[in-house]
Amino acid sequence: MRLDKFLAEAGIGSRSQVKTYVKKGMVTVNEEIVKKAEQKVDIEKDVVKFHGEIVEYVAFEYYMLNKPEGVVSATKDNVSKTVIELIKDKKREDLFPVGRLDKDTQGLLIITNDGELSHNMLSPRKHVDKTYYATIEGIVTKDDVALFLEGVDIGDEKLTMPAKLEILSSDNISEIKLTIREGRFHQVKRMFEAVGKKVLFLKRIEMGGLKLDESLKPGEYRKLTKEEINLLRRT
Repeated sequence: MRLDKFLAEAGIGSRSQVKTYVKKGMVTVNEEIVKKAEQKVDIEKDVVKFHGEIVEYVAFEYYMLNKPEGVVSATKDNVSKTVIELIKDKKREDLFPVGRLDKDTQGLLIITNDGELSHNMLSPRKHVDKTYYATIEGIVTKDDVALFLEGVDIGDEKLTMPAKLEILSSDNISEIKLTIREGRFHQVKRMFEAVGKKVLFLKRIEMGGLKLDESLKPGEYRKLTKEEINLLRRT
């Protein structure tokens, strides 16, 4: 791998920045100063240092984020803060969210740069389960449970896929858990609107078998464990 690519992907800076660092003699490979950014390095064997500190190359990073309200599920945004900006200790500069949560929705969001994993998690053919906790304005009934299981007309060409609706409490403000296997635009909100009710609060608590770590407060994150990564890959 080219030295400038190695340094950029390790989070040292942009390609143009790291080329400047190399020209200034700030980078060594196996204890020798290198001034050619195009020099090839063996990421398995060579020891690369920047300012005397070893640069660790990480091919993929995986984070679990408890997304807070008011933050957008994007890599860049000219107006709002993005979920990527919340990951302060990332090594990679090519991270992205796996799917999206609405700006006013909280909960589980996977942040990675693993394109294959993301594709498999989001592919409509994979039908990956996504579970939400919500509070609903209106009394959620067994009729709603039955309808959600059959599929709901939310104004698209097709009904939604069968969804599992669990009533936690039913009153003027109801509490529910809902598991869907799609990711249509504003899907959960539109499903409840179709039965004359309104989502007041929405939080994703599980995706692909991975459960949100409840110790994470909104805006907090942690790296996924190897077991969790393997779980998502199997999913």
